[in-house]
Amino acid sequence: MASVEIREARKAFGAVEVLHGVNVSIEDGQFVVLVGPSGCGKSTLLRMIAGLENITSGEIIIGNRVVNKLPPKARDVAMVFQNYALYPHMTVADNMAFSMKLKKAPKKEIDDRVQRAAAILGLEPLLGRYPRQLSGGQRQRVAMGRAIVRDPQVFLFDEPLSNLDAKLRVQMRTEIKELHQRLKTTTVYVTHDQIEAMTMADKIVVMHDGIVEQIGSPLELYDRPANLFVAGFIGSPAMNFFNGRIAMNGKAAFETTGGVELPLPGRPANASGQPAIYGVRPEHFTLSDDGAPGEVVVVEPTGSEIQVFAKIGGQDVTAVFRERHNFKPGDKIRLKPDPRLVHLFDAPTGKRLNT
Repeated sequence: MASVEIREARKAFGAVEVLHGVNVSIEDGQFVVLVGPSGCGKSTLLRMIAGLENITSGEIIIGNRVVNKLPPKARDVAMVFQNYALYPHMTVADNMAFSMKLKKAPKKEIDDRVQRAAAILGLEPLLGRYPRQLSGGQRQRVAMGRAIVRDPQVFLFDEPLSNLDAKLRVQMRTEIKELHQRLKTTTVYVTHDQIEAMTMADKIVVMHDGIVEQIGSPLELYDRPANLFVAGFIGSPAMNFFNGRIAMNGKAAFETTGGVELPLPGRPANASGQPAIYGVRPEHFTLSDDGAPGEVVVVEPTGSEIQVFAKIGGQDVTAVFRERHNFKPGDKIRLKPDPRLVHLFDAPTGKRLNT
């Protein structure tokens, strides 16, 4: 196992720079998820760690070695791809053993490692099958088994669950997390799915347009997003945002551009009258007689909760309730945000205002 240090990493394709001085520290044994929308640079960064993309400037350090100029095979990392990348003419056992055979490892060592990986992943009954005889989840396990057999310092996962159906994705992300807890190998995992990031990571790196927006534990990012992008990206359903300004009268309140007053626990210093954006997560609304007046537009029951899409002051709002309210489109309701859990952001910069 080893730590991974990324220092001022930049990547350019010709005149187009796609990574702009990225800094990330990954501790030995950590499970770190790179997350962000398509095109943010997360897969490029992962491929740079693997050695599949050259670094334009900066440093990538694995263990105590700067690996910028090392070929992939010399970096002691193992990568699991989105498309599994299995050899169709080889059995499961041969696919898992292939990298060890290339290294001309002793046959007994190869067999022992394949059997160990197969036992960890429940693949023993499948070792004689070919990839065409496997389900999508089984193929993904084989790809993971091939990585385990190599016994690398670092596992790299590039959107490994994207080709699986919803139920299997949930099952496989649990298996990958359990595998990490068992092996304790440093893991860097790329996904565009923030639910995957929240449920799997020790630490999340949120990326956008080639820069790192915020790094922290899942709950740190959820409870204290550093800016508007992180606040809107982390959480499903997404956070609600209201444009307006911090009230200038005596009490702590926020006035939206639609003239609706929303509660604040306190005003940031020297912020009275300042244009700002007020954020509240859907589950932090309650029904209250002193709440903001709204009208129900759509109701979506999911079984465990009810999602209510409403309008407040002409703005679309999403609220989530665990209780089974019998709302109908057109119903008048009053929604009150919990003032202890609201988020304030500076309008011009998008940076967080409230502590």
